Amino acid sequence: MTRPRARALGLPFPGTPGPLNAITDVPGVRVGFCTLTDPAKKMRTGVTAVLPRPDAGNPLPVMAGHAVLNGNGEMTGTHWIDDAGYFIGPVCITNTHSIGAVHHGATRWMIDHYAEFFRKDHGWAMPVVAETYDGVLNDITALHVTPDHAIEAIRSASGGPVAEGSTGGGNGMIAYEFKGGTGTASRLVTLGGQTFTLGALVQANHGAREWLNILGQPVGRMLTEGTFRRKETGSIIVVIATDAPLSALSLRHVARRAGLGVGRGGTPGGNSSGDIFLAFSTADIGPLPQQHGTFTERREINNEVIDPIYLAAVEAVEEAIVNAMVAGEDVAAVKPEGLTIRAIDTQRLAALFQKENP
Repeated sequence: MTRPRARALGLPFPGTPGPLNAITDVPGVRVGFCTLTDPAKKMRTGVTAVLPRPDAGNPLPVMAGHAVLNGNGEMTGTHWIDDAGYFIGPVCITNTHSIGAVHHGATRWMIDHYAEFFRKDHGWAMPVVAETYDGVLNDITALHVTPDHAIEAIRSASGGPVAEGSTGGGNGMIAYEFKGGTGTASRLVTLGGQTFTLGALVQANHGAREWLNILGQPVGRMLTEGTFRRKETGSIIVVIATDAPLSALSLRHVARRAGLGVGRGGTPGGNSSGDIFLAFSTADIGPLPQQHGTFTERREINNEVIDPIYLAAVEAVEEAIVNAMVAGEDVAAVKPEGLTIRAIDTQRLAALFQKENP
């Protein structure tokens, strides 16, 4: 059963979302999942795939930037993003021990999907693969995820509404000691008479309960049932997409703002947390640099007017995290056995804001 999203519960998030309030509001962006659940195998994990735009089998650079709030985690491909300002292919998110398998699968998909490119040129595949740790709800040492699961997630990618909560890589994740996982949200931004879309997708697996703050309410100190940690040991991955034409430098700045959206939820970015963020733009479609001429031209938004995009990123990330949490359900832990990770009580959460906004 689909649970109500945060806005449907009456939580008054600021900003104007797109029609789906999802990263797929950005034209061309698609999201896919491979969700693996088998209690007999202590399996609760998976793969999430984000495809920036259709490319008809021809690799096209996607301008991008990345940022790190706390580095106890992994996102592959970021050295090249820092130096070149772009990536090609899918973005995948999984669990900590499955980075290699998913990277292998994403690489295999790229070689097959861009077959003519790899046949003719000395191309290389460096997909972006990120992770968070799901070892409380999943036997992470069993290495359940295979390269084929990554390919399945990529091939299943589509536009439209995005399934939240225990989906794909978010299947075994915990946020603020509630069931966490996959969440998404979007914002519309008007600049220079044009309306652009910015969307965020998170894999939320971070935060201690006592820190949790939602729209100014100290929710974590009000909903205390089911706490089990003495310190934070999780992470969060954020993927931000926009159709606004932004330079790689501007996208790095947008990625940094994801940290402000995460911080609005109360976390200080704990020492054991891998808080890693990627931002990309689907605008300025053109060939790879090695297929281009001596000079290139790009239309980019002036950084002097970019603040509304920064705000949209902060708001979308903040809301996406809460959407991940309210989509959760109670799940039995595999380590330690006997523990149940509870879903946030959405009725009590809604009641807090009904009192605040009668």
